[in-house]
Amino acid sequence: MWRARRAAVACEVCQSLVKHNSGIQRNLPLQKLHLVSRSIYRSHLPALKLQRPQLRTSFQQFSSLTNLSLHKLKLSPVKYGYQPRRNFWPARLAARLLKLRYIILGSAVGGGYTAKKTFDEWKDMIPDLSDYKWIVPDFIWEIDEYIDLDKIRKALPSSEDLAKLAPDLDKIADSLSLLKDFFTTGSPGETAFRATDHGSESDKHYKKVSDKEKIDQLQEELLHTQLKYQRILERLEKENKELRKLVLQKDDKGIHHRKLKKSLIDMYSEVLDVLSDYDASYNTQDHLPRVVVVGDQSAGKTSVLEMIAQARIFPRGSGEMMTRSPVKVTLSEGPHHVALFKDSSREFDLTKEEDLAALRHEIELRMRKNVKEGCTVSPETISLNVKGPGLQRMVLVDLPGVINTVTSGMAPDTKETIFSISKAYMQNPNAIILCIQDGSVDAERSIVTDLVSQMDPHGRRTIFVLTKVDLAEKNVASPSRIQQIIEGKLFPMKALGYFAVVTGKGNSSESIEAIREYEEEFFQNSKLLKTSMLKAHQVTTRNLSLAVSDCFWKMVRESVEQQADSFKATRFNLETEWKNNYPRLRELDRNELFEKAKNEILDEVISLSQVTPKHWEEILQQSLWERVSTHVIENIYLPAAQTMNSGTFNTTVDIKLKQWTDKQLPNKAVEVAWETLQEEFSRFMTEPKGKEHDDIFDKLKEAVKEESIKRHKWNDFAEDSLRVIQHNALEDRSISDKQQWDAAIYFMEEALQARLKDTENAIENMIGPDWKKRWLYWKNRTQEQSVHNETKNELEKMLKCNEEHPAYLASDEITTVRKNLESRGVEVDPSLIKDTWHQVYRRHFLKTALNHCNLCRRGFYYYQRHFIDSELECNDVVLFWRIQRMLAITANTLRQQLTNTEVRRLEKNVKEVLEDFAEDGEKKIKLLTGKRVQLAEDLKKVREIQEKLDAFIEALHQEK
Repeated sequence: MWRARRAAVACEVCQSLVKHNSGIQRNLPLQKLHLVSRSIYRSHLPALKLQRPQLRTSFQQFSSLTNLSLHKLKLSPVKYGYQPRRNFWPARLAARLLKLRYIILGSAVGGGYTAKKTFDEWKDMIPDLSDYKWIVPDFIWEIDEYIDLDKIRKALPSSEDLAKLAPDLDKIADSLSLLKDFFTTGSPGETAFRATDHGSESDKHYKKVSDKEKIDQLQEELLHTQLKYQRILERLEKENKELRKLVLQKDDKGIHHRKLKKSLIDMYSEVLDVLSDYDASYNTQDHLPRVVVVGDQSAGKTSVLEMIAQARIFPRGSGEMMTRSPVKVTLSEGPHHVALFKDSSREFDLTKEEDLAALRHEIELRMRKNVKEGCTVSPETISLNVKGPGLQRMVLVDLPGVINTVTSGMAPDTKETIFSISKAYMQNPNAIILCIQDGSVDAERSIVTDLVSQMDPHGRRTIFVLTKVDLAEKNVASPSRIQQIIEGKLFPMKALGYFAVVTGKGNSSESIEAIREYEEEFFQNSKLLKTSMLKAHQVTTRNLSLAVSDCFWKMVRESVEQQADSFKATRFNLETEWKNNYPRLRELDRNELFEKAKNEILDEVISLSQVTPKHWEEILQQSLWERVSTHVIENIYLPAAQTMNSGTFNTTVDIKLKQWTDKQLPNKAVEVAWETLQEEFSRFMTEPKGKEHDDIFDKLKEAVKEESIKRHKWNDFAEDSLRVIQHNALEDRSISDKQQWDAAIYFMEEALQARLKDTENAIENMIGPDWKKRWLYWKNRTQEQSVHNETKNELEKMLKCNEEHPAYLASDEITTVRKNLESRGVEVDPSLIKDTWHQVYRRHFLKTALNHCNLCRRGFYYYQRHFIDSELECNDVVLFWRIQRMLAITANTLRQQLTNTEVRRLEKNVKEVLEDFAEDGEKKIKLLTGKRVQLAEDLKKVREIQEKLDAFIEALHQEK
């Protein structure tokens, strides 16, 4: 017994010496060492040879308040026996000094043994810091490649060898006791007895207290210790965040080429973005994991997401529905805390309040843009990337809050639409459901819990989050009710994990740091932790984000390869279908087809500018005459020719031509030119190109043509200049040569013959079929046609009697014709006689005018003499020559304007229309349709998805 006590004393003293002299200080735990120094120190211990920590592959409880072993080191009670004194002190002093080397050697051996034992205890106390392995530089992980640590370890003496070298511990204890007596005052062993007495008094004190007080005291000590290590870990995380920021900044500058070319989470987010645009066909569905955030309206979904993203990035409103469409947030690490949209290059600095306000405003604008008229919410997703040092890598989708009642201002189907959007995301078997429940209201009033229970009845991919726990603890009379909610006992909902968080005091202007401090302060003083209603790993948004991230990556690793195989099979099926249906065509998707059609359209517009001037003038002159011929014959020529006087004829023609030129002719000419340009443009756009023609572009070309024509506006100044030119052309009466005279006669004959033909058709329709058609084609006349025929015959008899009859019938002539018809039993009214006379006289007049044209073929000589001493007058030929010359000059002027101005402006309009269509995805889908286009689209998207999935899987294996 005495020997054991002396050995214990020796160990105590050795420990004290090691405390002051050893390379490892007892009062400085391993956590407080510099991270690099700690890693180097661990590399020299055989039991702690550094290796790259493996990624966790299962869901774990994350907390800095767990895995803490609380060991109290108590000194063993030591009692000293009686030591006799000797009077010969010089000899005694020399003997003690000679034994000093044994004391030092024993101290070293005992101190090393004690240090190893103490280090083993500390090692158990250190929390799991494997997530911070990246802080340690790479050369530390590879130090065993350059230094043979095993060889160094083997060269050191083992614990058995050190024990053999150690002297008798009894003698060492005796020597230490004597040495202590020599240098200290007081009775021997007084200090040791004092410690022993103190320990015995403490034992007596603990025996007096009750068991309940012991439990309370131990819980209090446990809580304080946990909070202590919580603060230590938070400080380490802050240092880690700063170090990580510096490292990532160096990576941005290209110093560390080994670092991320593209982060793993960004690659995964790109895959999800492509999948969101992919039409789920061919039995292929998107089953890649996402964290789907669901909850009742105003339950705190947005606040939880902002705490995880460490920035106030979402629009906020008091009681108003702010989340009107799904928002996909991709969290990743970066040197700066920034946010950017998938379709925009602008970065929002989340450390600046003005950028945060601009980001919230932009998200709100995008949501309102996605919501169609008459709706309240939209299923279209907004993609947002948030980067920053220390952010957990994951993809979250914030959904509109589930509502129970449709209020005023909402669409009637808002509730059903929100349910359908939520179900569409949650029915993914690999989606992680983050169910947010407001802790400040009764759990029975929650709607989302029933919905989540339906989609995940076993709770294998659901994480339950109780928000506003501070209000719940304050307002709820029974705190155990919160425990029942967290444990899922209050209502039948199963979950993978249960968490309680505090998201601020309800002030929207609070910073994330202030909310985090308030949350930590609340849980430090909360009865929920002190009474063990909640576990340490179940509180704070920090622990929540760690748990969600771990679960997310577990789901990703388990499902991504299966999804890649599914898309490989889909790609094979699509490629086989394409080869069977379109073996000689390239696989052009909708954008590539649009570019091809765009080039064809621009080529056709360019070919429009290569039309010859002769062709332009011919079609313009012909089109203009077709437009104005009726007016010229009916309103100018016939009224003037029926005057039967050359002077009156010329005067009437001049007056009517001037009126026509001032009011109608220039406008008609511009209309004809614009219509001619449209016709030529349409002809180039729509005419087949032989074997190269692809009918898949027909709808697009037609739409481009119509939109370009709609945007084109003719130059208004063209009419004014054209009026002057036409007026000068019509005033000229001088025919210079016989060739122009003959051309005018030919033009006049064509015009009159066309009118005569029209008149013959009108008369035939009026009187019905003649005898030949009645006999050959078995056609009969109607009663009205028979009356018209009798009237026509009577009027023709009148014209034979007087071929110089004027254009209008007199009243007595109408009466005579009517009585003659009545005598034959045909009842007619005067209006029918006038209508029939108009067509009969018109035919007679046109035949007479054509006969006059034949006489005027030899009249150019008399025209040069101004028809002096001649009965032949050909003023009508001069009129048609003036019209013909005006048409030629007008066509030439319009052709110049077309080729110099309007064709180029039309080409510019076509380019603008094509640019607008290129940016309008819906327009492309509407105009480029068909099985071929859809098959190429699906094939391209599946290939893109497969390539991105393969790249992501490769990067995922490299990270392992």
